[in-house]
Amino acid sequence: MNIDSEKIVKKMIYEIAESNEKVLNTKNIENFKRIVPVLMEKGIENVNLSMFDEATKSELFNALGEEYLRKGNLNEAIKSFILAGNKQRLTEVGQHYEEVGLFSNAIDTYRLADAKEHLLKAANKCLDNSHFSEAIKAFRLLGDNAGLNKIGDECVKKGKWDYAVEIFHATNNQGKLIEVGDTCMEEKQFGYAAKAYEVAGDKQKLNRLGDACLREGLLATALKSYTIAGNEMMVQFIKENFANKLSV
Repeated sequence: MNIDSEKIVKKMIYEIAESNEKVLNTKNIENFKRIVPVLMEKGIENVNLSMFDEATKSELFNALGEEYLRKGNLNEAIKSFILAGNKQRLTEVGQHYEEVGLFSNAIDTYRLADAKEHLLKAANKCLDNSHFSEAIKAFRLLGDNAGLNKIGDECVKKGKWDYAVEIFHATNNQGKLIEVGDTCMEEKQFGYAAKAYEVAGDKQKLNRLGDACLREGLLATALKSYTIAGNEMMVQFIKENFANKLSV
C-alpha cells in the first residue's frame, strides 16, 4: 500500500470509529472497557466466550470491533463484526471503502455483510469507471450473468481481450467467445483468438487459426491450435518440418 492509500485508509478508519455510538451506547462501552483490551491481547481466534449468553457475546464482539477500528486494524474489526452478526456495521465499513475508491475491499465486505443491494451498486460503479476486475468479482458474487455479459461487451469495445474471454467463458456464452476470437483473428491477436476458440470448443475455428498462424510463421501458436483441434496431420507436419525452430 502506498503513502497516499495509507492516508486514505487512516482517514476512513477515523470516520468509522468516530461514529461508534451508532452501535454501542456509553453504558455498554463502560461495561466492556476493562475486558476489551484483554480480549484484544489474547486475539479473537483464541477467545472463549462460551460462559456468556448470545446477547452479551454479540455486544463484546461489537465492542472489540469498534476498538479495532479505533486502532486502525480493519481486518480484526471486520472479523469482530462478523462474529457479532453486525451486518449493518460491516456494510458501513464497505461503504467507507467504496467512498475512498478501494472497491475490491468494499466488495469483499459487502459479501460478508450479505449486502446485495450495495454489492450491485458497487458492481455498476466499477463497470462505469472501467474497473473491470472488480466489476467481474462483484457480478460473479451476485451470480448475475447479464451483468457479466455487459462487462464482456465493454471489454471487447476497449480491446480487453483477456477479460472478455474470462467473462464469456464464465457465462458459458459460446457465441460471444467465437465473436471475440474472430475479432482477435482480424486484428492478429492470435494468442487471444486461440484462447477464445479453445474455451468455446470450436475445432474448425482453431484449425483456421492454425492455418493463419502458420502463414505468419507463428509456429508455436499454430502447433497449439492444431493440437487442441485434434488435427494430428498438421501437428505431425509442423513437428517433422520445423522442430528446430520450435525449440529456439
